[in-house]
Amino acid sequence: MASSGSNSKSSMVNGTKQFALLPKIINGGIAGIIGVSCVFPLDLVKTRLQNQQVGPNGEKMYNSMLDCFKKTYRAEGYFGMYRGSAVNILLITPEKAIKLAANDFFRHHLTTSNGTLPITRQMAAGGLAGLCQIVITTPMELLKIQMQDAGRVAAQAKAVGKTVPKVSATSIAMELIRTKGITGLYKGTGATMLRDVSFSIVYFPLFATLNSLGPRRDDGSNEAVFWCSFLSGCAAGSMAALAVNPFDVVKTRLQALKKVEGEMQFNGVADCIGKTLKYEGVTAFFKGGLCRMIVIAPLFGIAQMVYFLGVAEALLGVKSAFTYILFPKKSEDYARSRQNA
Repeated sequence: MASSGSNSKSSMVNGTKQFALLPKIINGGIAGIIGVSCVFPLDLVKTRLQNQQVGPNGEKMYNSMLDCFKKTYRAEGYFGMYRGSAVNILLITPEKAIKLAANDFFRHHLTTSNGTLPITRQMAAGGLAGLCQIVITTPMELLKIQMQDAGRVAAQAKAVGKTVPKVSATSIAMELIRTKGITGLYKGTGATMLRDVSFSIVYFPLFATLNSLGPRRDDGSNEAVFWCSFLSGCAAGSMAALAVNPFDVVKTRLQALKKVEGEMQFNGVADCIGKTLKYEGVTAFFKGGLCRMIVIAPLFGIAQMVYFLGVAEALLGVKSAFTYILFPKKSEDYARSRQNA
């Protein structure tokens, strides 16, 4: 389906095309876990670069992405690069499942009676999918950022003779719930919504367009070949990530609960944008932009790869590209099943 935001799979029941939700949720979860495990160290570097504020004399703890990576590895070791990964891997499954499945769900229901999906409806489907995911994304990002930024805060505190006690994601979550209730976990929701909705509005239509330009598989499904879906996911993800990086900077700064002594505090999205613009200039909104592009590209390339293979369908015993690739002798049966989908 050239117009689909992913290589989506549906089935026919009594002559009506049905939306298969469960496989999409499972595929989204698998894609999220694999992707996060691969790119998390770069995501940690991105968070620290975005939270870093320039000192009164122009001093900075990290001069570049590579410098941040080296200093973090030297100070905290290999496992230090995975600070906060546990909470991210735990919550990335429902987050990615909601995002990818919701987009396909809305695309399915917004498709016109003649089978087309105009760009405005593609953008609407993407935006609605981004809106759905923030229920999971906001607390996940909040806890992840505290863990990722802990090393930077501790290092700068140590430089002035102070120590910062170690914390865990669980202790942070429990303290927030105890003092502020469940809403404490949703600090920065506005900025998260700005980032995720705008990202999905850009990403999904762009992916669908790029994916439709490549060669089709020869199994009768009219879906893109593996490498086309993978590269389309990488390209669309990186471009969308750069486009919405200013919102990601604002979200990251608002969700950082602990600041280094002397760093600015922010009271909402508008205040964060105003102070950042005043004291650091426009370029501050693109801090960690390259890092974010490198993180998002494989994350969504992997997501589309998992969708292409239909890993969940294979696990559930449903015909999929996974079956087709592993058992080519069944290609004729598979082609007929895809033509009926």
